[in-house]
Amino acid sequence: WPSTGKVIRGYEPDVHKGIDIDGKRGDPVLAVASGTVVYAGTGIVGLGELLIVKHNEQYLSAYGNNDVLLVGEGDAVQTGQQIARKGSTGTDSVKLHFEIRKDGKPIDPQRLLPRR
Repeated sequence: WPSTGKVIRGYEPDVHKGIDIDGKRGDPVLAVASGTVVYAGTGIVGLGELLIVKHNEQYLSAYGNNDVLLVGEGDAVQTGQQIARKGSTGTDSVKLHFEIRKDGKPIDPQRLLPRR
């Protein structure tokens, strides 16, 4: 999992392209799989400080609303590595917005993450 905390909003294919996980400001955000950071910044409205990691030709993961990014574009990351600190940039409460995309299309991250 990319973070501790409870899922406070689930995946909705037409409305909400990922899941939101609650927590405290500064909680660690972890890479769910090894890959390369292909985006680090604030260019997507509503996602605040955002990281996108490319894992292979099929899969990307996205981590939004962070307080602090700990890696930058082009950096290699390993499974379980801390890549950010949870925050509330671009939103009204502290949470991690997490997405997985397969072949460019959003899928429900809870289908791939291990059961808790």
